Amino acid sequence: MFCQRHAAEYNAGWDYFAGLDAEEAAAREAEERQSHEGYHESAHYGWAGSGDGSRSRDELRALEVLGLTPDADFEEVKKAWRNKAKEVHPDVRPGDEDAAKAFQALQLAYEVLRAAEERREWKG
Repeated sequence: MFCQRHAAEYNAGWDYFAGLDAEEAAAREAEERQSHEGYHESAHYGWAGSGDGSRSRDELRALEVLGLTPDADFEEVKKAWRNKAKEVHPDVRPGDEDAAKAFQALQLAYEVLRAAEERREWKG
């Protein structure tokens, strides 16, 4: 198994079409694009749901912190954040370091998801 740096080096020099002539490479590229275009179209129009690949790894981790599924909408995010933050807020549990860490994790998760939602709204 490669570390991230070595995997990046390996991938940067890897040629998917190595050993193919131009005609074979064009045919393979056309075949690959044809079999995956439906996914791109569905993602563009928002047809895909959970596990559609539209969420980043950070977003998925943030959703996990909030106890939500990958297809949760932003209203669900806000509701989960409010409910969980109330339980561990420093004003409710003063001096509790575990609660403070949990609150910070919730804050970070919310910020990640809020920023992602803003990017989606800006693009759409």
